Amino acid sequence: MQITFLGTGTSQGIPIIGSKHPVCLSKDPKDKRLRVSIVVKDGDNTLVVDCGPDFRQQMLTSGTTHMDALLFTHEHADHTAGLDDIRPFFFRQGDIPIYAHQRVIEQLQIRFAYIFERENKYPGAPNVEVNEVVNNTPFSIGNINIQPINLNHGKLQVFGYRFNDFAYLTDVKSVPVEELKKLQGLDVLVVSALREEEHYSHFNLREALDFVDLVKPGQTYFTHISHLLGFHEEVEKNLPPHVNLAYDGLTIEL
Repeated sequence: MQITFLGTGTSQGIPIIGSKHPVCLSKDPKDKRLRVSIVVKDGDNTLVVDCGPDFRQQMLTSGTTHMDALLFTHEHADHTAGLDDIRPFFFRQGDIPIYAHQRVIEQLQIRFAYIFERENKYPGAPNVEVNEVVNNTPFSIGNINIQPINLNHGKLQVFGYRFNDFAYLTDVKSVPVEELKKLQGLDVLVVSALREEEHYSHFNLREALDFVDLVKPGQTYFTHISHLLGFHEEVEKNLPPHVNLAYDGLTIEL
């Protein structure tokens, strides 16, 4: 299984428009972060998790030309605003399967009503095949087994996903105790680590490191990173050997 990080930044991306913060002015490509998303490939199966405002650019950069399914973690704009850009996939493949919590589906139906419209539909709009994700109900896409992980993003419920022995948890502030058993025996964990200062709806760096100590995966990558966490290379030097910062374009093999 191959995972590519399409974006590893927070909701505004890095650099932030108009910011003079040193990280936003950095020339290091690893300090330039699009909105969070990954592509998961296993054999002939290709899945994408979240499609934010940078989705089109991410698909072009990663060379992704086929998508078997699009999974959503939650409804915030930095995870959903690129939905219209599934059109090229739809034109080639037909209806695009999407997977999300029922609440998220309802939000998408409001924001992208023209996509979900069945009568008098605009001819250039894509179609989607809607699949509800339910906690404690695993599902499969091709030969990829997927376990939803119920998480809290402040007061908002969000889903993380376990793909075989790889787990992707973004926009996390707390994890219910009963969900921890779903994260046992991981080869690789990806989890958000926003900044050093505490945040009301995201793990900060210390909370993310404590969570890694609790789950004990083989290797961990942090994502959903703010410019306030610091320069990529400087932060990396202070992380444990089994923990790294992800960066846009990073590909890992399991």
